[in-house]
Amino acid sequence: MNIFKTIGEDIAAVKERDPAAQNSFVIWLTYPGLHARWSHVVEHWLWTHGFKSLARISSQFTRFMTGVEIHPAAVIGRRFFIDHAMGVIIGETTVIGDDVTLYQGVTLGGTGNETGKRHPTLGNNVLVGVGASVLGNITIGDNSKVGGGAVVVRDVPPNCTVVGIPGKIVIRDGKRVETEKQDAAKHRECLPDPVTEECERLAERIDGLERKLREAQEASAVDLLAARIDEVERRLGEKA
Repeated sequence: MNIFKTIGEDIAAVKERDPAAQNSFVIWLTYPGLHARWSHVVEHWLWTHGFKSLARISSQFTRFMTGVEIHPAAVIGRRFFIDHAMGVIIGETTVIGDDVTLYQGVTLGGTGNETGKRHPTLGNNVLVGVGASVLGNITIGDNSKVGGGAVVVRDVPPNCTVVGIPGKIVIRDGKRVETEKQDAAKHRECLPDPVTEECERLAERIDGLERKLREAQEASAVDLLAARIDEVERRLGEKA
């Protein structure tokens, strides 16, 4: 446990990721997400060295002071940053890689019906947006992003963006999984809207079905007209 090295790396990470960050002293003094993270370094050491009751008591005090609840048994990598920390919950068997960023209201929790490893594993350079929930023994791959408010209950491959309830992959390896139309007109500069995409896809399918129906009706009308002509010709032939 090298708490001083951790503090230095974490302050540097904040300067890199938070455009509102000021000097190192202000960051050290005013960022509750960092305070919770640094407390967890000590609490995790206590937990792994047999002082579990003391670790739990300390984690509850940290929760009261920062609004962030991190179980002492959770494993957290380097340069971990909770931006606007408040209401963040990180469960006991959670594993977090390096360079991970969480925003306020994030839950890394269990589903309530599992034993053993029951909390998520986040790879390196993962970002989890405001109010998102990542639940169960699942893995979020390296460099993936979870959109604000999403609920993720299945594994996410590396280099993906997930949004919605339940979480749905909309970007994989930098390419859209589903094409979103009229982005510029609708000013969609942020994460895509999977509900709108699904509505547009259904609208396209309905248009296609209506077109096929019209074609079938037109073909049926032509067949009926041809049959009437054949009938008239037959009757004329009989009279002749």
